[in-house]
Amino acid sequence: MSEHDETRPDEQGDTRAERPEAGGDSGNRLRKELPQEVSAPVPAARETPRAEAGSAPEPTVEPEAESGQRLTGRQRLVQGLWPPRVTRAQLIVALLLFGLGFGLAVQVASNSDGDSALRGARQEDLVRILDELDDRTQRLEDEKQGLEKQRDELENSSDQAEEARKQTIEKERQLGILAGTVAAQGPGITMTIEDTKGTVEADMLLDAIQELRAAGAEAIQVNGVRVVAGTYLADSGKGVSVDGNKINAPYRFKVIGKPQDLEPALNIPGGVVQTLEKEQATVIVERSTKIVVDALRAAKRPDYARSSSQ
Repeated sequence: MSEHDETRPDEQGDTRAERPEAGGDSGNRLRKELPQEVSAPVPAARETPRAEAGSAPEPTVEPEAESGQRLTGRQRLVQGLWPPRVTRAQLIVALLLFGLGFGLAVQVASNSDGDSALRGARQEDLVRILDELDDRTQRLEDEKQGLEKQRDELENSSDQAEEARKQTIEKERQLGILAGTVAAQGPGITMTIEDTKGTVEADMLLDAIQELRAAGAEAIQVNGVRVVAGTYLADSGKGVSVDGNKINAPYRFKVIGKPQDLEPALNIPGGVVQTLEKEQATVIVERSTKIVVDALRAAKRPDYARSSSQ
């Protein structure tokens, strides 16, 4: 045994004897160095086999769950809605809804503008307008009943040819009144417009004629000129031209119809009378039980239109 071998047990014994004494310093040094050397490769060693094996990734833990708090239904709803994730279909639907809403808003605004004249009207004016609408409805209902009566008489008559001839003559008389080829008389009103300032124009008189027709006027005459379906008005110097016939103020309307409908139609808020009075014209409307409309129009044969029954 060599000298080196002889001294080895002693050295080993000394080493064993000294190890407990140096255990404190070496152990602390190892504990300080071990976490720095070992902690880094450990996660990599754990994740690499799982990635190679194709296992699913570990579920992420929400911050609320890590802190020990459970999400409420409202919080989950907020997380699901925000931040928003918009798809193409949702964008198209949103644009369609926007267009629909814009159209409805425009329609409501236009209806509001049309009703603005009635918002400032008094209660009695609104009642009068409502009565006028009721009267128009009643006139249409009476006309419907009259036509149905004529149909029943024609169907139930023993001599249908004679009944048809009578109805044809009556219809011709009615059409003659509307066409202005025959004179007419009956209850109605007279309207006189004094225009000392010369501010009344043709369109104002045309508005009066249209309002009277809407109220049920059956025959109209203005200063000796019969008004028919094809009547036109135009400004002519200081006066107005009606179907090429010049008339001057005062303008006198003779109208046959139901006076209870004609007069209120002219006096509605924002109607004919108020419009003319704004132009500093004076309007006088009078009811009468007998109005004579005797101005006639020559029957004109149409140049192109022909009856479809021929």
